[in-house]
Amino acid sequence: MPSQSQYRGRFAPSPTGPLHFGSLVAAVGSYLDAKHHHGKWLVRIEDLDTPRCMPGAADDILHTLAAFGLHSDEPVIYQSRRTAAYEVALRKLQALGTVYPCCCTRKEIADSALQLGDELVYPGTCRNGIASGKTARAWRVRVNDARIGFNDQLQGNMSQELASEVGDFVVKRADGLFAYQLAVVVDDACQDITHVVRGADLLASTPRQIYLQRLLELDTPVYMHLPVAVNTQGEKLSKQTLAQPIERNNTASTLFDTLAFLQQQPPAELRYSAIERIWMWAMANWQPGPLRHRQQLML
Repeated sequence: MPSQSQYRGRFAPSPTGPLHFGSLVAAVGSYLDAKHHHGKWLVRIEDLDTPRCMPGAADDILHTLAAFGLHSDEPVIYQSRRTAAYEVALRKLQALGTVYPCCCTRKEIADSALQLGDELVYPGTCRNGIASGKTARAWRVRVNDARIGFNDQLQGNMSQELASEVGDFVVKRADGLFAYQLAVVVDDACQDITHVVRGADLLASTPRQIYLQRLLELDTPVYMHLPVAVNTQGEKLSKQTLAQPIERNNTASTLFDTLAFLQQQPPAELRYSAIERIWMWAMANWQPGPLRHRQQLML
C-alpha cells in the first residue's frame, strides 16, 4: 500500500446535471480521506458520455465545489479531451489480442444474454468472429474465468468472476465513444491515483477495472467504496430520481449534514461555524470505520 506521503486521491463527477447531495457525499469523503492522510485531491470531469452531458453542468459543479472549499490540488482534467490516450490503450489491447470487434445491437444482447441481477451477461456471440453480413459496432475485451478479488477499505474482501457475472465487456462503444471502464483506468494511471474513494454504486465495476489494469500493466489503487445516499423508496439519489441540486447559500449547514451522513458525529455547534473551522475539525477527526460494510444509507 502506498505511504501516506504519496497519497493521491480524486473526485470524478459526470456533468449530467448539477451536483446533488449524493455526489457531495462522495466529494467530501474522498477529500477528507486525502487530506487526513496529508495527500493530494484532484478533480476530474468525466464528460466522456457526451450525449448525457448537460451544457454548463461541469462549470456549475466546479463552482459548487469551490463554494464548499473543495479545490483541486492540480488542474482539472476533462475526459472529453483525452480521446488520444484512450486510443493508445485500445491499440495496446488490440496488439495483445485481448479485444475483438462486436456487431451485436442492444436488442440482440437483451434477447440472448443471461440476466444476473441488474447486469446483462454478454453471451460471447462475436467472440470467435463476426457473422457474415454483419458490421463491427463496438470493441469488447475478452475475459477469462479467473475470479478478480480485492480488499475494499470499507466493504471488505470483494470478488467477481467476470466470465459468469459480466461476460466480455465493452471498451469502445458502437457510437465511437470510449467506455467508462477503459477511460477511468487510463486516467487514474495518468494522474498517478493511489486511492479511489467513491460511491458503492461503482463497487461492481471495480473488478473490470482491475482486469484492465492488469492487461495494461498499470498499478491498482487502494479502493474505498462509501455508502450511497438513498431516498425513502430505497432509490439512489440521482438526476433520474429528481435529486435536488446542492444550494450554495448555506454551505456550512450542508457540510455539517454531509459529515453527519458519513457517520462522523460532528459537534452540534459546528453547524453554525465558519466552513474553514468545520473542515479543520473534519480533517482531524475523519474516521471511515462507522461506514464499514454499509453500501447504502437513507437520508
